[in-house]
Amino acid sequence: MSRYLDAVLLTVLLTSPALAEPLGLGREALPEEIAAWDVDVMPDGTGLPEGSGDVASGEGLFQEKCAACHGDFAEGLDNWPALAGGEDTLDHKDPVKTVGSYWPHLSTLWDYVHRSMPFGQAQILTPDETYAITAYILYSNYLVDEDFVLSDRNFSEIEMPNAGGFIVDDRPETEYPVFTAEPCMRDCKESVEITMHASVFDVTPTDPADKDKTDPVSKTEEPLPDPELIAAGEKLFAKCKACHMIGEGAKNRVGPVLNGTLGREAGTRDGYKYSPAMIESGITWTEENLRAFLADPKGFLPGNKMSFPGVKSSGDIEAIIAYLRAQP
Repeated sequence: MSRYLDAVLLTVLLTSPALAEPLGLGREALPEEIAAWDVDVMPDGTGLPEGSGDVASGEGLFQEKCAACHGDFAEGLDNWPALAGGEDTLDHKDPVKTVGSYWPHLSTLWDYVHRSMPFGQAQILTPDETYAITAYILYSNYLVDEDFVLSDRNFSEIEMPNAGGFIVDDRPETEYPVFTAEPCMRDCKESVEITMHASVFDVTPTDPADKDKTDPVSKTEEPLPDPELIAAGEKLFAKCKACHMIGEGAKNRVGPVLNGTLGREAGTRDGYKYSPAMIESGITWTEENLRAFLADPKGFLPGNKMSFPGVKSSGDIEAIIAYLRAQP
């Protein structure tokens, strides 16, 4: 009750005509006091401290201070957000908004990491550590090479992919006048036309006998691809993107390109330096071998370079294989 009365009293005091003039309390803030509070970093790099950090150092720091929430490869864990991936998903119904796919300014990343991370231990990172972690997150999004060093001197040279994806909010000029005008209640249009159709979801089960009659593909040995399983595999593949690229224009990175993996002999991707264990294995990437390898890379093929510990869920493995199978 006292808080309510305090609020009422404060409102009366602030709105009283007698107090319209300055009260004569306090003083102007000193420049050094303003500087102590003015700690944000602007998109052009204004406010950055001197320092630098490379991708390799950032990877170690990320594993130590960030991976518990954001995953070993910035892919996100549980409800903690992914920081990498999501390329070309902003026009999807469920876009993946990450540093690489969505954030327009690198300063937002640096500033947030330096002031607010790690969770529960904010502001323990030095400027150099923050530069290194930021560099590693850029690398995880394929925006820099593995030998890249980020510093206050080259910071403004980094262009984020979605920097031009935002528009100025012009609703006060374009929309508010329309919404505040007298509404039309009848004969508002001369004609009405359909401009879009609702999405169609084929989720109704069908009788297998009917499927044989209508679907000639079902009689072949290869089963029809399951779009939902492929989509699930694409999301799970976010964990793999830190090392592997796939799709048109893919290049070898920490790991080899994975286009056309199924049916390929292990250790034969041109331009990639495989471990002797992989080259000498003599295995072919059948679905059976892929299942075993994804479940336990080191156990299936000791001595190979794969650092990922493995996928624990058999369902997740099937989804990833379905996604790999769907690639050219």
